[in-house]
Amino acid sequence: MVVMTRWLDSDEQRTWRAFLSASRALMDTLDRELQRDAGMPHAYYEILVRLSESTGRQLRMSDLAEATGSSRSRLSHAVARLEAAGWVRREECPTDRRGQVALLTDDGFATLAAAAPGHVEGVRRHLFDALSPAQVDQLRRISETLAEHLTRS
Repeated sequence: MVVMTRWLDSDEQRTWRAFLSASRALMDTLDRELQRDAGMPHAYYEILVRLSESTGRQLRMSDLAEATGSSRSRLSHAVARLEAAGWVRREECPTDRRGQVALLTDDGFATLAAAAPGHVEGVRRHLFDALSPAQVDQLRRISETLAEHLTRS
């Protein structure tokens, strides 16, 4: 059976490359700013945010990995670094002896609270300020469509 490649036409190629370039530039810029201003990469910030938004500021490690889109081993390494900083603590899961729970410490919450205003300003400045309200709506709808499609695959 011969599979025919559906090559991108010139408009699709231009769109794809623009999407890649913009996505990388945005995430690189936000990551650099968080490193400079808060001493943490965006991945660590995301872990702290997810924990801060959860009940009791804690999540099972497996749920935290899923929420952040990380592999369990990558998340475990990141949480170990966050533990060393005193921002997160791991405990045994009370309902499953094999599982662990990551808890956001008071120091971790304070660190997140200090980092959040600068990060939010960066997101606003580098993303939302460059778009019209109609484009923000389009971006949200496109992103939701892609996320739904990719999580079904």
